Amino acid sequence: MSKKSKILHNKYSKEDLQKQLDLEDFKRITISFYKYVIIKDPITMRQKLYIDWDKLKIKGRIYIAHEGINAQLSCPEQNWERFKKQVYSIKEFKNVPFKLAVEENNYSFLKLAIKVKKQIVSDGLNSNEYDVTNVGNHLSATKWNKYIDEGATVVDVRNHYESRIGHFENAICPDVDTFREELPIIKDKLKNKKEDKILLYCTGGIRCEKTSAYLKHHGFNDVNQLHGGIIEYAKQVKETGIENKFIGKNFVFDDRLAEKVSNKTISTCDQCGEPCDDYTNCNYVDCNLLFIQCKKCKDTYNGCCTKDCSKMAALPKEEQKKIRKQRKRASLTSFKKSIRPQENLDERRRNNT
Repeated sequence: MSKKSKILHNKYSKEDLQKQLDLEDFKRITISFYKYVIIKDPITMRQKLYIDWDKLKIKGRIYIAHEGINAQLSCPEQNWERFKKQVYSIKEFKNVPFKLAVEENNYSFLKLAIKVKKQIVSDGLNSNEYDVTNVGNHLSATKWNKYIDEGATVVDVRNHYESRIGHFENAICPDVDTFREELPIIKDKLKNKKEDKILLYCTGGIRCEKTSAYLKHHGFNDVNQLHGGIIEYAKQVKETGIENKFIGKNFVFDDRLAEKVSNKTISTCDQCGEPCDDYTNCNYVDCNLLFIQCKKCKDTYNGCCTKDCSKMAALPKEEQKKIRKQRKRASLTSFKKSIRPQENLDERRRNNT
């Protein structure tokens, strides 16, 4: 990567970025979009987008690869039309569908981060295991509901912590931490359903795109996917008044962590067991565990997952840094001790030759 590319990144601390957001006197729109399309030079594309979007005060997390783009971001309301025009002016992204958040706030993202990746969704597949030009049928919310009522098999193509707080009723929800783990598990769970109608859904549609291509490659004949994912489904339910078959919250990959799709709470607080579907990251920076925590426990534990983490988080920041350095030194010393016998053996061998 060129020297020029290295300077195109955020240079502010988290605290400074938070202050900048607090001072904004305008509303933001939270958007997601993706597209599988050949991008010949992802680095050059990354540079162009960073320059253009930084001028528009865009914040978000964007992945670019040779196979396409996957973007979640927030745009100032007054720059929304300019942003759309700019995106559509790029031939690779012409007419890409945007998905707007159901619940809005100005703090979905703190900074603009655009990264070049090998894949826009990490799946662990070989290129001969799928063809993204041969994917499942894209369904509207109305068609989706119709097929559910007719008894189709519904599969949640997300991780367990996402489906834990919200999912479609009677959906198959694999107990996995990553999308990479999920694909072979889904294929195995559906091994006796190759002739059945399969319905796939995820947050915004991108994981379904890859999963449907993977299943079709492995002989599944009637594969369908929820167009635009849960985000678009919730929007269509709200606009048209059709029955909402999604229960709970939709997990989102920004600082909001989730947005409400129905009023039903299907999960419980990890600390007290009371009904709750609010995710939080442990307030102790060295932990940062993602877990469900009710407001009462949040106060009791200072936003932390345990009393030990709460004690550490309460220490002055300089004291926390000092402890981190001590732990790193101790870890390095332990590592060196673990490899020293091998080093000594190598030294003895050299001396004996």
